[in-house]
Amino acid sequence: MYVIAYISAIEDINALSAVTDTGISASCCNSDARSTIDPVTSPRAKPATITVDDTHSVSGLTLIPPSARACYVLAHGAGAGMTHPFMEAIAAGLGKAGIATLRFQFPYMEAGGRRPDPPALCHATVRAAVTEATRVSNGLPLIAGGRSFGGRMSSQAQAKSPLPGVLGLAFLGFPLHPAKQPAHERAQHLFEVKTPLLFLQGDRDELADLSLLQALVGRLGPRATLKLIPNANHSYKVPARAGRSEAQIMGELVQTLDDWIRTVIASYEAPP
Repeated sequence: MYVIAYISAIEDINALSAVTDTGISASCCNSDARSTIDPVTSPRAKPATITVDDTHSVSGLTLIPPSARACYVLAHGAGAGMTHPFMEAIAAGLGKAGIATLRFQFPYMEAGGRRPDPPALCHATVRAAVTEATRVSNGLPLIAGGRSFGGRMSSQAQAKSPLPGVLGLAFLGFPLHPAKQPAHERAQHLFEVKTPLLFLQGDRDELADLSLLQALVGRLGPRATLKLIPNANHSYKVPARAGRSEAQIMGELVQTLDDWIRTVIASYEAPP
């Protein structure tokens, strides 16, 4: 199990009101605004500027450890940007495991807005981030995806036209439906994605009814992997009685990502 830590300490972050995929305020989506994970000394992520189109550019953060074997293009959730403690912790943990990361902002977050951009602009931003990741990582194998809304925008972009160099998609809490509105329409595009898919999901996720999610993964077939975090909600929070710390859960997320990425790379490197 990896010890998770922040790349840069964010010691006093106010609770964030998250935004659902429809742009309506909802605290359930990214309620993990404060973290108890201990900061440590580690290389700071390097800033990047990502040009999306003639009128939009966004900020990014890259962390590329020595001898990195892959790079995860990591999109943020709807209500909190790339410097949210969860994003910091995942990037730091993956860096320790030898996985590079490129985090990036969507344009609305870059501008300080709360309502997500139209899907087409989000897709273009994901595509631009993938291009930047290829450049800064010197052609490492790429994994795309990310937190909630960001993961879904990444998969939609992949479904419309394969993202160059992306070998798989990893979802940190796939938002299958709005809270208390079980449905599966938001996942239909996944059947157009041909790469491996990893769903890292709390089994109490209010944005992904467990029975619907399990049925979806079954229909997607062998390319889809579901890893459930017991007792966790959409923010990977568990009740105190579960007896598991935030650091332990984050370590499990990173370990699962690391193992799955190794498998994906090996499958592509195996001789025909």
